Amino acid sequence: MRTFRDSKDMAKALRAALRERGSEFSHSDCLEFVARQLGFDNWNVLSARIEDDNAVRTRTLYLPEGWVASGTRPEFYEMGAYTAEGDSIALIRSLPGAETAKAGIYGNLMQSFRADRFRGRKLRFTGELKTEDVRGSGTLWMRVDRSAGHTLCFDNMETRAREGSLKGNQDWTRREIVLDVADDAESVHFGFYLAGTGCVWARDLEIGETTEQKSTAIYYPEQPSNLSFDRPAV
Repeated sequence: MRTFRDSKDMAKALRAALRERGSEFSHSDCLEFVARQLGFDNWNVLSARIEDDNAVRTRTLYLPEGWVASGTRPEFYEMGAYTAEGDSIALIRSLPGAETAKAGIYGNLMQSFRADRFRGRKLRFTGELKTEDVRGSGTLWMRVDRSAGHTLCFDNMETRAREGSLKGNQDWTRREIVLDVADDAESVHFGFYLAGTGCVWARDLEIGETTEQKSTAIYYPEQPSNLSFDRPAV
């Protein structure tokens, strides 16, 4: 799939196609047409966007201390952090040509820690996310385990009707997750991931105790409902 990074090639293809149909436009005209098609005011704005993107792509990424790069196919993604204007920002980006569009493929940056000091309390995980060309989802997630393979509660914002995972192109957006840490909890795991293609950035992550917010954990209903499809979702 072509994106704004391919705008010059798109302009060349457009000019050739128009010429075949007897319409002659300059390369500059076609660049303006493509910029408008991609949602930019003009070619100058799009050109500046491409320069900014190239600057980000040439930065050296590093794996931040304490973080683990994982997922179902981590080799399909570029994952790490970089510093921009004094701020440290992490990202997960699908690699060109990787089969990241297949179901169940994601890249994940995560941490784990012992639950001892938070037992019987609530934990809140907050942060800001930004996405670009995401076909799938970019999201925060957190999980509390009793033991390996025994999950007590979990939330990845994927099933929320509001303030859920991010898709497409979204500017910096704050999200939060709140989970109960049971008295027999042993570990807490958290991070952010990109499922599918595109890029997701994360910054200003915080995790700590809260006494106000309700748990956002995903819970399954006790029985099936609305099998006749006659009630719309609220």
